Amino acid sequence: MDSSLTTDIPDALRVAPRGLLLDFGGVVFQTRKLPDGRAAAADLLAARIERAGHRADRTALRASLDAALTALGHWKHASSRRLEPREMTHREIVGDFIAADLPEGPRDVLVADAAEVLADLNTALSDHTVRPGIAALLAEARRRGIPVGIVSNAHSGRSHRRLLARAGLADAFAVQVYSDEVGMRKPHPRMIELAATGLGLTASETWYVGDTMDRDVVAGRRAGVQAVVLTASKHTHNPPFAVDARPDAVFETPEGLAAALAAAEPAVRLGPAASVAPMPATHRRPALFIDHGGVISTSQPDPALRAEFVEFLAALLSRSGEAITTDEVERALDAAKQRHGEFKRARIGEHRALGATITEIDPVTFWRDFAGADLSPRHRAVLEAEAHDLMFRYGRAKSRRTPREGVRDLLEGCRDLGMPVVVVSNTVSGRAVRAECADQGLDELISVFVCSDEVGVRKPDRSIVDEAVRTVVADPARSWFYGDKPENDAAAAQAAGIAGRVIVRGGSTPDDALDALAAGRAAASVPGPAVTHVVDGARDLLALIEAAHPQSTRPASAFAVVSA
Repeated sequence: MDSSLTTDIPDALRVAPRGLLLDFGGVVFQTRKLPDGRAAAADLLAARIERAGHRADRTALRASLDAALTALGHWKHASSRRLEPREMTHREIVGDFIAADLPEGPRDVLVADAAEVLADLNTALSDHTVRPGIAALLAEARRRGIPVGIVSNAHSGRSHRRLLARAGLADAFAVQVYSDEVGMRKPHPRMIELAATGLGLTASETWYVGDTMDRDVVAGRRAGVQAVVLTASKHTHNPPFAVDARPDAVFETPEGLAAALAAAEPAVRLGPAASVAPMPATHRRPALFIDHGGVISTSQPDPALRAEFVEFLAALLSRSGEAITTDEVERALDAAKQRHGEFKRARIGEHRALGATITEIDPVTFWRDFAGADLSPRHRAVLEAEAHDLMFRYGRAKSRRTPREGVRDLLEGCRDLGMPVVVVSNTVSGRAVRAECADQGLDELISVFVCSDEVGVRKPDRSIVDEAVRTVVADPARSWFYGDKPENDAAAAQAAGIAGRVIVRGGSTPDDALDALAAGRAAASVPGPAVTHVVDGARDLLALIEAAHPQSTRPASAFAVVSA
């Protein structure tokens, strides 16, 4: 839409919504920067600092505040380019922006009072006036029985609530969603979805009203609202970057929106039988999700590879000017392996007890804190700086891998069926997994790699499988997961709705345990119901897939129980 304002009511607004969601600034309120606002804000900051017994340098405070507001503006513009941007915490905004240039004591005071600081700054910096037409808009919504909510990016939702109360509007809104309170910011669509749910509706039953292209229009389109409307402000026609999404209507003030709502036909009331149906899976396809270690290849410890890596690491650390022996490096690696094992067991325990996410170790924690715990600060600094490259080298040096028989046939068979293959691996280095598959000439047969160190979670957390499903737009009910650990691979696949969950003999799980599983005698540590098949090798799985998907379009059918 060009910069001209809507005069005729567009088709998207012909039918009234069942819910109305409004932005705060630029819609409900017009904001105006106060000429002496920054000086007043600096005085407020100084008063807090002085109450704590520190000297407040008002010149430094004003300079830090000026720099912060400029930097925050750039950060907001950059964030609105993201698909699902998060909101910073109050302490981040104050510590990293507002007080970044201050000495430690005064900065600590402001960070400790961060929520109060931001609530005060909002009204010190700007004047807020209710926009023309808001009273009429809210009255028309009330007359029609249309609930109204707020969806706003805000450093201080508390301050916004105070302003609404001061204007006598607090009771007009059934739900208020502010970015600092929910931890995400527009154009994240869940802010709109959350507000709609709070009204007992879906986003598609609401109009969303904002004043910006890059945040409001994009958020509305991503959430799938009935209509996206803008009430013009100084931000409306000057987005920080090109935006393809367009609003359904732009009004000079909310007065035009109030008139459009008054003229709209009544919303259609959907009965229970006409509720929104789940998204059809007909456009989705079956896929093969495959583990790496123990499945694509087996691994055996290789003392020569380990010794080569130890020599490399000792030389790297010694170049810092502080020598270290290979024996000391060996002990550090053994300690890191032990601590990593404890880390993994703790994450699994938390998941089982509390349903917590099973996080993967990050390279810096592994090398600086696990391997470097008993080393000098100098060596720890080198490990932290080199952590990502070291993790790749370590992933390649832990063992020597041998390709498993039949894997190439399996991947080529999936290719011939038009079935994408996604590697889903728990690993300290996805880069190393990709390199191993490239060494075996399999990378051209793999559509995507989804690796725990890159996703940040590890199996049996289902979220890593959910991400893999999304990458190839797969239908879980017609897809397969091929692994070697029932407690990791099959359990995560089952939680994600993958119908065919196949475990191979000869991998990480002892064959006698899998034999018992196939015979219906699963041990407590091996979850039998999660597994649908136990096979001897990749060609056996290919036969199962070809039987179930001769043309890769066969409708979903029940999978067999565990078979030997």
